[in-house]
Amino acid sequence: MAVKRAVFLDKDGTLIPDIPFNVRTELITLSENMLSGLRLLQELGYIFIVISNQPGVEMGYFGHKEVLEVANRLEVLLAKKGIVLSGFYYCPHSPNGIQSVLKGGCNCRKPKPGLLVRAAKEHHIHLGSSWMIGDILNDIEAGNLAGCKTIMINNGNETEWIMTEGRTPDCISANIDEAAVYIQEVNKFTGYSQKYVL
Repeated sequence: MAVKRAVFLDKDGTLIPDIPFNVRTELITLSENMLSGLRLLQELGYIFIVISNQPGVEMGYFGHKEVLEVANRLEVLLAKKGIVLSGFYYCPHSPNGIQSVLKGGCNCRKPKPGLLVRAAKEHHIHLGSSWMIGDILNDIEAGNLAGCKTIMINNGNETEWIMTEGRTPDCISANIDEAAVYIQEVNKFTGYSQKYVL
């Protein structure tokens, strides 16, 4: 079976504007300066997987059903632009919730890499040839821990900027369009082909 490469995308603040704890699908819109970048990455053979923390589930703000409706809304919005979303993975746990208190935390809440590792197994993705793009350093740490290359979208959502070795991105970009051009240039340098197969 052919091994795929992916671009893992944070949802809130990266793929869509960040409206805290929002599950109202009518309020969900795509971020600016991303469509040409996603089209380019799709042409290069990447698949797209959303990786999102959704602590509102454990906090009781909304349920799994609402999160899945959000995922469907994203899939439809992207499909209308010719972009295929191959997966949507989310962590429902809160840092101060039952999972954290009773079980010592989970492995799926970013900055942990659990969701990326799970997605890689289920979609036959080679993590070392894949990218994580997010707007905060927890996204970057998750991608680095999973073995991906990483890009930070510097849109003002990261406020602490504690950049240890494990939280340092390969590139800092203004938006996904700019990030995609960087990935294309890296591919040219490393010799990855559009029909990438291990």
